[in-house]
Amino acid sequence: MNWTLAWRNARAWARVVPLLGALAVLAGCAGPPPAPLPAATKSYAVLLSNSDGSTGQIKLATASGDTVLGKAGQASLLSGPPGQSFEVTRARINKDFGAAMDARPAKPVSFLLYFLPAGAQLAPESVADINKVLTEIASRPVPDVSIIGHTDTAGDADSNERLGLERARYVAGLLVGAKLNSRNMVVVSHGEKNLLVATPDNTAEPRNRRVEVTVR
Repeated sequence: MNWTLAWRNARAWARVVPLLGALAVLAGCAGPPPAPLPAATKSYAVLLSNSDGSTGQIKLATASGDTVLGKAGQASLLSGPPGQSFEVTRARINKDFGAAMDARPAKPVSFLLYFLPAGAQLAPESVADINKVLTEIASRPVPDVSIIGHTDTAGDADSNERLGLERARYVAGLLVGAKLNSRNMVVVSHGEKNLLVATPDNTAEPRNRRVEVTVR
């Protein structure tokens, strides 16, 4: 679920209940706003699309009743009659909420690094991806990084648990060598659990031999 609330100069109380996945913003406006907002607007909620373009729903519950917002740019006054909505232009959303949205932390980004069989050597196609991870880490002021090692189901579970950790530590070493603070790094192994591609036991599968790096 992906939604954010910002509140300013609001005289009405409200409770936002997410029904699907949505990004909702609440704010107040000083003075008469430009069209298409109602002239008496004090505070309103507007539904925004998610980063992938999808839009869910929110239910705005006030003392006088509920209003459901279900499409991007649809808004409702916090102190207005329930069930009534209006459209807000992107320009107005940027004017009212641009500073708050720009101040949001960057979303987590995940990378999959694949390995050759039975060891902690990166597959050739993943060697270049290390630079992508380093670039993402460098773009964040105080990065947190989780590194999870995985294996396929070839071999026994205990050996794969150790192998997954060996792979995760190998990647961690590459990142620490680039001056990433190790105190902001979590390194674990899932072994042959949490397969990316479901397979029977004792099955070699290249896509399961991986390390997942998530940068926050």
